[in-house]
Amino acid sequence: MIRDEKTEDLTAPPEQMLGDLLTRRGLTIAVAESCTGGLISHRITNVPGASKYFLLGAVAYSNECKVEQLGVDRALIEKVGAVNRDVAMAMARGIKDVARSDIGVGVTGIAGPEGGPSYKPVGLVFVAAVSNTRQKVARHFFDGTREAVKQQASDAALTLVLEVARGILKTLER
Repeated sequence: MIRDEKTEDLTAPPEQMLGDLLTRRGLTIAVAESCTGGLISHRITNVPGASKYFLLGAVAYSNECKVEQLGVDRALIEKVGAVNRDVAMAMARGIKDVARSDIGVGVTGIAGPEGGPSYKPVGLVFVAAVSNTRQKVARHFFDGTREAVKQQASDAALTLVLEVARGILKTLER
């Protein structure tokens, strides 16, 4: 069987590679964004044919929205704050469950220019992606303007979800 990495256009933007991969495998995705404010969903839906695989994008900016709409445990947010790896993972699981998608993505962070305390500086972002068989979370520190942080966070999210989607592909091919 031909592996998808060999048929991918590695020069394409990550949202195009992701769309191609999800389409080939018949997989779906949903995204819960905080600090990126919808940029990841925007990039995914800019790819023609995204309606085949993109089910839902939620901008869950407030803690209340994270709790009420995504099912993030209020006690978790109260204990560790909204910008945390466990919260990103809970957001990814929550949007996956809400949308009934194959993959869920959660992103939370501090885009700036003002923001968190010294232990959670501007540019701190957590990105998580989950499926039924895979999960991955990454911590990043990005520099630059608010727009630059959002762009870098969206790049990181799309790259991470590509890794998870490729893992699902490898699992399905075995």
